[in-house]
Amino acid sequence: MTPSITDNNIPIPDIGSASGTAAAAITEAQTISADEVALYDRQIRLWGMEAQARMRNAHILVIIIKALSNEVSKNIVLAGIGSLTVLDPGIVTEEDLGSQFLISEESVGLNKQRAEAAAPALQRLNPRVAVNVDTSDPRSKGVEFYSKFDIVIATELDLDCLLYVNDITRKCNRPFYAAASYGMYGYVFADLVKHDFIIEREKSNMRTELKQETKTRSVTAVREKKDSGKTVEFVTKQELYSPLRSVISSKVDSTWRPRRRRMVPNVLPGVKAIWAFQQAYNRLPEAKRGDFSEMTRLIMEANRDLGLPDDIVKSDFIAPFVENATSEMAPVAAVLGGILAQDVINVLGKREQPLQNFLVFDGDTAATPILALHPEGEEDGAA
Repeated sequence: MTPSITDNNIPIPDIGSASGTAAAAITEAQTISADEVALYDRQIRLWGMEAQARMRNAHILVIIIKALSNEVSKNIVLAGIGSLTVLDPGIVTEEDLGSQFLISEESVGLNKQRAEAAAPALQRLNPRVAVNVDTSDPRSKGVEFYSKFDIVIATELDLDCLLYVNDITRKCNRPFYAAASYGMYGYVFADLVKHDFIIEREKSNMRTELKQETKTRSVTAVREKKDSGKTVEFVTKQELYSPLRSVISSKVDSTWRPRRRRMVPNVLPGVKAIWAFQQAYNRLPEAKRGDFSEMTRLIMEANRDLGLPDDIVKSDFIAPFVENATSEMAPVAAVLGGILAQDVINVLGKREQPLQNFLVFDGDTAATPILALHPEGEEDGAA
């Protein structure tokens, strides 16, 4: 039977522990129907039946459905997850039509919630995926609610709300992503707590050792398989993560040389400045003199807190960054949403190196550098 759109009165299945979920996925891999194999044939060839089964069993929560999360939701629904729950108390406005493709003009002026308006389009993308709607405030939910999901993705939230959700996902041992787009700029943050993944590669002459590769990544297991006369290695690695509460006060790596520090994009202190501005004024900065002045101060302060030299903040960056803060651009949302969705798919499939841990997007240069931000003195990188 095709799953139908449901509301927040219908419970989501209890997904249990991470290990229990993996075991269920392996069992379920043997029972994927022939039409599902045909539908997802290309991606099954890419990442295997077991990874597809994990996706089929995955329950994912997306908080706030706007331009960026439109892209994320579209990609993971098309990949064949088990269910998607959209949590958003917001009402549809005319501004939502400018950069979203899940909401139609008919929903404007009806006092209709964004989540309810977007759900039918999401359901049409893949009728096999159960699409659930919840119009509550994210801060009204507790451990019992967030523990039902395999992955929680929070978009366009202020820092206090992000911290609230991430604190709970940590208690539940659930992977957490935070992301936002600010016109030509944006970020993606990942806290996967502790994540194991497998790298498949042809065995080289060098023996793969079980060891710690970086402050956050270790090789924990290696197995081999003969394939068409070649020896293929399956290397299991583990990444340890820091929660957002620790990351917001972290500096860039103290071992970085001055040249590398000077290459850190201004978007990083810019994002931290927006968080501080929202905490102080309960809104995003706007293109007016007082906000420009305050954001200049906050960006410089955030830059110093990161351990970066003052002169790397470019004077021609601050004005467009502030002007972009309240806008959404579909191309930027597509880039950031594609990156985030691909990382979610990799995490569910336990394949490939996951994002560690703070990606920023600079539309001026089309760059998407990833910076590992962790508290100093913590050798494993996790807090």
